[in-house]
Amino acid sequence: TGLLGREAVLALLQTDGFAERVVATVDALPRGHAAPRLWPVHPAEGRFTVDGGRIAAANEQRYAPFVRMVERLDPAAAAGLYRRLQPQLQAAYENLGYPGRRFDDRLLEVVDHLLATPQPDSPPAVTLTEVKGPIAPERPWVRYEYADPALESRSAGQRILLRLGDAQRRSLIDWLRAFRAQVAAR
Repeated sequence: TGLLGREAVLALLQTDGFAERVVATVDALPRGHAAPRLWPVHPAEGRFTVDGGRIAAANEQRYAPFVRMVERLDPAAAAGLYRRLQPQLQAAYENLGYPGRRFDDRLLEVVDHLLATPQPDSPPAVTLTEVKGPIAPERPWVRYEYADPALESRSAGQRILLRLGDAQRRSLIDWLRAFRAQVAAR
């Protein structure tokens, strides 16, 4: 809690099974799906919104607390925390089914993957997926897909970054680049 403050940690992070959540999420980000129930952060509050068939700028408010938390976190200090937690993260990675493989390598691989996220010129177009059947979905706003098949086929991590506003996405990309440099310099 020292790096972020107790209130931010409690409001934004899921601290139970934290190492396992971090490892499971990092491992899933370059895949097609990263289950929110396993994330080390609480999902963004509010509903995902669309304006004129594109991701609405209002969504930036949903993601602002998380982005601000990351922006306040010095990448060098975050890398130091990572080094202190590394034995727990490595054990969680091995328990996830990767004995003999280094979580450090996976983390850098995933960060590199996220750094390759495309930077669209405007908010991406999305479409509401049609659900056929007699039961109406309880939360239809979670069924949006990118209209561009090239974006929809991206990994879970890249699709998450694409939901952010341009400034937020660039800020997180810059932070990831700096964090990666600190971790790799070890």
